[in-house]
Amino acid sequence: MQEFIYYAPTKVYFGKGKQREVGEIIKGYGYKKIMLQYGKGSIKKSGLYDEIMASLTASGIEVVEMGGVEPNPKITFVREAVKLAKEEKVEMILAVGGGSVIDSCKYTAAGAASDCNPWDFPTRKSTVTEALPVGCVLTLAAAGSEMSSSAVITNLELNMKRGFNSDFNRCKFAICNPELTYTVDKYQTACGVVDIMAHTMERYFTVCDPTDLTDRIAESLLKSVVDAGKVLMENPCDYEARATVMWASSLSHNDLTGCGRENALAVHQLEHALSGEFDHIAHGAGLAVLFPAWGRYVYRYNIPRFAQFARRVWEVTEADDEKAAVLGIERMAEYFASLGMPVRLRDFGIEGDCMDKLADLCTFGKQRSVKSYVDMDYDVIKAIFESCY
Repeated sequence: MQEFIYYAPTKVYFGKGKQREVGEIIKGYGYKKIMLQYGKGSIKKSGLYDEIMASLTASGIEVVEMGGVEPNPKITFVREAVKLAKEEKVEMILAVGGGSVIDSCKYTAAGAASDCNPWDFPTRKSTVTEALPVGCVLTLAAAGSEMSSSAVITNLELNMKRGFNSDFNRCKFAICNPELTYTVDKYQTACGVVDIMAHTMERYFTVCDPTDLTDRIAESLLKSVVDAGKVLMENPCDYEARATVMWASSLSHNDLTGCGRENALAVHQLEHALSGEFDHIAHGAGLAVLFPAWGRYVYRYNIPRFAQFARRVWEVTEADDEKAAVLGIERMAEYFASLGMPVRLRDFGIEGDCMDKLADLCTFGKQRSVKSYVDMDYDVIKAIFESCY
């Protein structure tokens, strides 16, 4: 086991009706004026907006609203939010939504406490040295942004999707009521299941010695999510299944499943290039296509690892390691397909002549390779994209 520092400062309020405590929670921290960010209006249709506002008003919290966060949140929106946050002198940012809204709030919080362009953070031109506090009411179990140190943003002017990690990105609190995800449709629920699994598998398939305890935690999480995902495809209002997926979302990306090993998120690098170029592609759906494709390409460089994954997660009984490894990858792909996820890149309606562009985006114009079991340079990345078209 490698040396590590584990830091998970987010206070989680988990359970039914917890969103109605948001005003008291914020008041307890001493904040009096906040910015509220949310998506395109679903929280108003569901009645959640009214619950949040009633709780904030009852606690004497002044609210500056900034609705309209899009999936794959945009840097243009963040710039407007930063400007408003500075003008209104807000003291914290509250996200009501899923990973897109939370990431938008993280960028806003960092930008509001600095004088630089928020795009400078993911491009490493500036480093975050302070940020406004962020809290969230989670409505979609997927990205794990409610407990992670990461934040991802899309720049449509450059067709780039980039992220950065910082402890300043950690939410101060996260309100997690599984009931708030009952209305999430099957497709987005499936995207969330895939994203949660991908965050866990990215930490499982790393270039370092195995760590059995961390392995077992990751494998148990994966098996629980697989089972819960099956239930939700049949009964979207099953509380226990929703609760399992929501808590797994947090655990999959708060670094617990990666303690004692390195973490590069290789497949996420591929997907960021894909949905950065094609903004209509949901992150989880892109991962559903790319993770099996990546596995088929790299498994031969660490057959024992993929064989263990096959046997412990997918209950493969094949004695031969290489055959078991291949079966595990195929069972993963079959499971994603059973959730209604796309199987190939062409399912997204994109043309096959974009592979060079995707490989170029992923390697930052052939200026980098992505660390994995094999050095993923431009040619390797292009081959993986082509293999799943």
